[in-house]
Amino acid sequence: MLRIACPYCGRRAQAEFVFERALDAILPLDATPAAAVEHLFARDNPKGWSWELWRHTAGCGAWLRLHRHTVTHQIAAVETLGAPRQDAGG
Repeated sequence: MLRIACPYCGRRAQAEFVFERALDAILPLDATPAAAVEHLFARDNPKGWSWELWRHTAGCGAWLRLHRHTVTHQIAAVETLGAPRQDAGG
């Protein structure tokens, strides 16, 4: 089972988190429709280390940036992108 170390709540099961996307799949705001299609559907998707965007939805609500291996699921780094919800009990 994948366990993610939330900087605010500690180590939690993957079920508490939602995977949003690989960071390299985020489109620039000024992307043309053709560039968006190319970026989202024709991009490389190699096995190995990837920076990803996750959210701790069943916990504090913080957005996290994970450096995760797509084959072994090893997590090398977890960084926060936003503050947790104020009502989160942690």
